[in-house]
Amino acid sequence: MEPQSFEVGCSVSFSKTVGESDIYLFAGITGDLSPNHVDREFMRKTSYGRRIAHGSLLIGFMSTASTMILEKYPAADDDATPVSLGYDRIRFLKPVFINDTITVNYTIEEIDPERHRSLSNIEIVNQSGELVAVAKHILKWVPNS
Repeated sequence: MEPQSFEVGCSVSFSKTVGESDIYLFAGITGDLSPNHVDREFMRKTSYGRRIAHGSLLIGFMSTASTMILEKYPAADDDATPVSLGYDRIRFLKPVFINDTITVNYTIEEIDPERHRSLSNIEIVNQSGELVAVAKHILKWVPNS
């Protein structure tokens, strides 16, 4: 069972402007209608002054980056399928506002061939280059039947 063709240091990144529709659609899908995300007047009274994106929406963008790395570096064989084991040490360091453009940077940090896993570092920055979120991502290759 061979993992992807990537190695330590391989990376992908993508950018996206977070629109109002992204936040409302995500709120509708998840049921998270917190005023932090959908109530303009409520948020005007806070120190943020405006609505912020859901942290879990940012995790969704992290997942997009993990898919991109697997597409960029295809599997060495078809004996296993990579699946996400999850995200560790997730931190939301600064708010992401409507109309911010974020860039997700995903870098392979470690490969453990014995456990059929990889560990990656994820950093999300905004259009000003400020670090807004970080996480570690674990991929595992499970045998195909």
